[in-house]
Amino acid sequence: MDILNVIEAVRAKLTMAFAEVDKYFGLDDDALHFRPKAGVWTISEILEHIALTNKFLLILIEKGTQKALKNVQERDFEHLSGDYQLLIDGLDEVALHNAFPWSRPEHMEPSGEIPMVEVRAWLQAQLGQCLSILAQLPNGEGILYQTTMTVNDLGKLDVYQYLYFLAQHALRHCAQMQGNINSFN
Repeated sequence: MDILNVIEAVRAKLTMAFAEVDKYFGLDDDALHFRPKAGVWTISEILEHIALTNKFLLILIEKGTQKALKNVQERDFEHLSGDYQLLIDGLDEVALHNAFPWSRPEHMEPSGEIPMVEVRAWLQAQLGQCLSILAQLPNGEGILYQTTMTVNDLGKLDVYQYLYFLAQHALRHCAQMQGNINSFN
């Protein structure tokens, strides 16, 4: 896949995923705070979790971006982008709720105490941050640095794949939130 098409595909996936997540902020309070059964997160908790997860993923992605840009000075990456594959085995499964076991770190657990207006603003800023990262890597520079992703045994992901993962994670939780809505109705 041409690297410019890859970048556009990642941009489109991010924009679509954040738009899907944003739709859930339009629900009334009863739906946002409905708990289908004990131990299941409410939609408001899921939204907070997405924002928390993005926060920590974006720390890694920002570091990877800086390292990739540094590597431009040291490596010829133009030949690397010719055979580039954005979608590696397991990356699409990330968007499927309950497709594989996933244990999250404790610091990504929602507290339920952050106001929804704050969570929404946080998510909007995170989309801006993601798009800014893509703008910093317009020619394929994002392939020059990889970080290990243990979720679903994905292995090493470059910056573009990490951004795609972030979007897929949000979509995974959109399916979970839709399940909550179905139970609520």
